[in-house]
Amino acid sequence: MKCGIVVFPGSNCDRDMAWVTHHLLGQPTRFIWHEETDLGEVDLVILPGGFSYGDYLRCGALARFSPVMQAVVRHAKAGKWVLGVCNGFQILTEVGLLPGTLMRNQDLQFICDRVPVRVERVDLPWTCRYQRGQVLTLPIAHGEGCYYAEPQVVQELEQSGQVVFRYLPPNPNGSVGDIAGICNRRGNVLGMMPHPERASDADLGNTDGLGLFTSLLAWYAETACRSC
Repeated sequence: MKCGIVVFPGSNCDRDMAWVTHHLLGQPTRFIWHEETDLGEVDLVILPGGFSYGDYLRCGALARFSPVMQAVVRHAKAGKWVLGVCNGFQILTEVGLLPGTLMRNQDLQFICDRVPVRVERVDLPWTCRYQRGQVLTLPIAHGEGCYYAEPQVVQELEQSGQVVFRYLPPNPNGSVGDIAGICNRRGNVLGMMPHPERASDADLGNTDGLGLFTSLLAWYAETACRSC
C-alpha cells in the first residue's frame, strides 16, 4: 500500500505518521509538499496534525486552498482513502470532504492528554481489526477539537453510521454527540481528532492506535487479492 503524507507549513505530525507507515509497517511512504498537484500512485493520503499555515483565520482555513488539496479532493471522490488526524480533520471539514466544523474547546483551553475512545463501527477499512464497542486509549493535543454540526447534520451522521469513534465521558472538548471521528458516506474518508499514530509503537507503551493502520492494510491486501 503506497502512502502519501501531505506536509503543510506548520505540520508537525508528518514524521510520526511516516514512522508508523514506513518504519513499523514497512509500507512505501513519501512526503507530499503542499504545493504539489500530482499525488502519483498513492493509495492512502494522510493529512497529519499540526498547525497548517499557523492556523491563521481558523484551523485548516488556509490549507484548504493549497494546490495539493485539489488532488486530495479528486483522490477522495475517486473512492480512494484519505485520513485526516487533528489538524487534518479540521482541513477535511474546511474543504467539504466531511461535514461539520471543529471549534474552540468548550473550556477554551488547549488539551494535551490521553482519553478513552470507543469504536462505533468495525465494518470499515479503518476499523476491521477492532471489536465493536472496543475502548481505545488515544492521545489528543488540540485547542480547537470541539466537533460541531447542525442538529439535522448530526442526526444524518448518526442514522447513516458515519460516527466511527466516540469519546467516553467525560467529553474532553465539548464535541456534540461525543464525536471523536467521522467518515463520509462511502467510508473512504476518515477524520478524527485523537492521534492513532502516537499510540502505535510498543516502545511508547501503547499500541491501541496501530489497529487503524493494520485494519486498512489488511483491507487493502484482501481487496488486492480479490482483484488478482
